[in-house]
Amino acid sequence: MNFSEVTPEILALAARCDRQIPQELYSRYQVNRGLRDLQGNGVLTGLTEISEIRSKKIADGVETPCEGKLFYRGIDVEEIVAGFIREERFGFEETAYLLLFGELPDKKELADFTALLGQYRSLPTSFVRDIIMKAPSRDMMNTLARSVLTLYSYDEAADDISIPNVLRQCLQLIALFPCLSVYGYQAYSHYIGGNSLFIHTPDPALSTAENILHLLRPDSSYSALEARILDLALVLHAEHGGGNNSTFTTHVVSSSGTDTYSAIAASLGSLKGPKHGGANIKVVQMFEDMKAALPDWEDEEAVEYYLLALLHKEAFDRAGLIYGMGHAVYSLSDPRARVFSAFVKRLSEEKGMGAEYRLYALVERLAPKVIARERKIYKGVSANIDFYSGFVYHMLGLPLELYTPIFAVARIAGWSAHRIEELAAAGKIIRPAYKNVHPETPYTPMALRA
Repeated sequence: MNFSEVTPEILALAARCDRQIPQELYSRYQVNRGLRDLQGNGVLTGLTEISEIRSKKIADGVETPCEGKLFYRGIDVEEIVAGFIREERFGFEETAYLLLFGELPDKKELADFTALLGQYRSLPTSFVRDIIMKAPSRDMMNTLARSVLTLYSYDEAADDISIPNVLRQCLQLIALFPCLSVYGYQAYSHYIGGNSLFIHTPDPALSTAENILHLLRPDSSYSALEARILDLALVLHAEHGGGNNSTFTTHVVSSSGTDTYSAIAASLGSLKGPKHGGANIKVVQMFEDMKAALPDWEDEEAVEYYLLALLHKEAFDRAGLIYGMGHAVYSLSDPRARVFSAFVKRLSEEKGMGAEYRLYALVERLAPKVIARERKIYKGVSANIDFYSGFVYHMLGLPLELYTPIFAVARIAGWSAHRIEELAAAGKIIRPAYKNVHPETPYTPMALRA
């Protein structure tokens, strides 16, 4: 039998599985689908000190939307970014330290922490040959998850969930994610794509962003601006509250008392989904379709017509969506996109891609108006981080296959902080309720079944 074939027998059996619970039952039993209330707000399921997403303000007892804000351990992300940009430092390592330990490091603490990550960047002997190079996958997130699960076998204290041991495991994963991601891509590119194989050794003296570019590119070369913008992307993706799907997964799985490798592999499975970490790929693909469809990228009327076609399911993937616009929490603005946009323009100028940037900027200006008019949305719609991150990765020459793994390289810092927070709280296993709505049915003996 073909391993991947869906046979007629499977199709017949699948028809029996394809049953939907009547929509009215969700209202009758007051089920908060997606753990959101009727207004789209997340149902409160836990407390955290790691980060805060702010999109509303209360004045005179009235709640109104406000410009989006994101805080890491109480500090405005925009201030964090301004600080390391002003001092011409890389920011991801500092951000990871802040998320894990609750405070900004001083100069020596940051140097020691960065050196520790550098020491942890080396994979176990023969791991690349025996694990990554064998059975390469076309999906790098699956490769990454498999590598993480396999590291369990190399850890003599894999099941020890004491905070010091979990911290050690998390620091190793933070350090190793760039290697696991890029090596997985190189194996895919060589064995499936037929390209030359490049396996560079990570440089412990380089930052996480620099190591990604060093490991990926055949000549290991990159400009200072390229490395700093990739570093900025990592900082902005490092954490986003306890309620996003993959971080909530971290909490749920960690609450069962399982090992770090299993918990992080589960989070990777969540992030892989196109409704979560894969959104920036859709943005890039949408713009490629748009550029092919429009002879003049600066024709506002033509761009608006294309955006209308997207909403009317007449263009691109006919899903009725303008990818990169809107967010489950933010309405007036996504602070991550706001920070990113200025640096995106600089990179587009260095890369000679000013025309593409102007098209992105035009869509960012027109899309909210088109969506508000067509969908009767009044809360506000704005560009989210995915709108620009895919364009940045495209300008950096990163392959599409690495877009979501790069997200994981950043978010492992937040997942680690949340895993430690969950274990430190020593709370109950997370177990929400599901109500059965199938009627009680008597057992039918085999001879009486039709």
